[in-house]
Amino acid sequence: MAKEKFGVAIAEDIVREIDELVDECEDLGASRSEIVEAILTAYIQSDTDHVEQVRELIIRRRKGTL
Repeated sequence: MAKEKFGVAIAEDIVREIDELVDECEDLGASRSEIVEAILTAYIQSDTDHVEQVRELIIRRRKGTL
């Protein structure tokens, strides 16, 4: 499968969480990018209404309730 790179600005609190996951997966040699890709893959492949859930997450993030 081909991959495409694109830039993403991520809040510092999320970066810290991702860095903790990198540390926890040290034995795998997982990078930030690989972890973010794994999270996105799991989300996209889940059986949810992605549009509705993304809309809700964006609204909650903007309100500071996420």
